[in-house]
Amino acid sequence: MTRIVVVDNHGQFTHLEGRALRDIGVETDIVDNETPPEEVDADGIVLSGGPDMDRAGRSAEYLDLGVPVLGICLGMQLMADALGGEVGSGDYGGYADVTVEILDEADPLVGSLAPETRVWASHADEVKQVPDGFTVTARSDVCGVEAMSDPDRDLYGVQWHPEVAHTERGEEVFENFRARCE
Repeated sequence: MTRIVVVDNHGQFTHLEGRALRDIGVETDIVDNETPPEEVDADGIVLSGGPDMDRAGRSAEYLDLGVPVLGICLGMQLMADALGGEVGSGDYGGYADVTVEILDEADPLVGSLAPETRVWASHADEVKQVPDGFTVTARSDVCGVEAMSDPDRDLYGVQWHPEVAHTERGEEVFENFRARCE
């Protein structure tokens, strides 16, 4: 059975990420972001959302485990920051319903979603510039980088929360990620 570990960055939806993975038949554990990555045995890693980059713990170190990584909201921002991208404040703050435009239908994470998909996202902070090797795979009128991918390194990020009921086809994002981990 595929085993995916969720790294808890103290976000309010971390437990829902674990639940969403269990619901699709993935063995899942949630670990604190101070857990040394070498102590984690996983086929894939989810970097959860959270309140701010200052409480990210050792999250960036999980990028070097050689397994697929999915960053959700803050998790995507941590990934971008650690790999040389740029993160900054968004023009829109709190959570809102947003329509994202899928830019790459061949992308292994979000390419199977509808060309325009409604999601639930916070845009207090955003990825402003993706790191080298990444492509922008979704955008919206609110944010230029709603999703990013580097399939060669199996690194993926979404600004939105696929684990909440407000996001259309969120389970599909987790299914697609699981396929990368098998």
